[in-house]
Amino acid sequence: MDPALIWILAGLVLLGAETILPGVYLLWVGLAALGTGLMLLVAAPPFAVTVTVFIILLAAGIAVALRLRRAAPARPQVNTPASGLVGRPGVMMDPGPTGLRVRIGDSDWAARLPREVEPVPVGTRVRVEGVDGTTLVVRPE
Repeated sequence: MDPALIWILAGLVLLGAETILPGVYLLWVGLAALGTGLMLLVAAPPFAVTVTVFIILLAAGIAVALRLRRAAPARPQVNTPASGLVGRPGVMMDPGPTGLRVRIGDSDWAARLPREVEPVPVGTRVRVEGVDGTTLVVRPE
C-alpha cells in the first residue's frame, strides 16, 4: 500500500476517533497525518523528511490550539449564586444553627453582614451586595 494512503487513512481514523472521544487531542494529530499524506501524494521525500514534516505540522497545530485557547472568552457564570442574586432584595429570617439566613424569592440562603454593619432584627429588608462561596453578603436597605 502506498505510504501516502496510509498517512491519509491514519489521519481519517484519528479524526473519526476524535468525534467519539472527548477532547480535541486527536484532531491535531489527525490533521498533521492528513497533511503529511497529502504532501506524500505530491512528492516522495525520504522517510526522515516525512517524519519531520509530520512533527512540524503537529507542532503548528498545537500552537494554533494553544493560541485559540488563550483567546477564548471567559465562560459565563451560569447557575452560580453571583449570577442572579447580587442586587436582589430579601428578608432576614430567624438565624439557624449555622448563622444568619435570608429569604430571597422562594429560597433561603446562608448570609452574613459586612463587618461595619450592626446586627439587624428578623424581618428586616436587606439587599444582596455580593457572594462569598454560597454565603450571601447582605446589607439592610
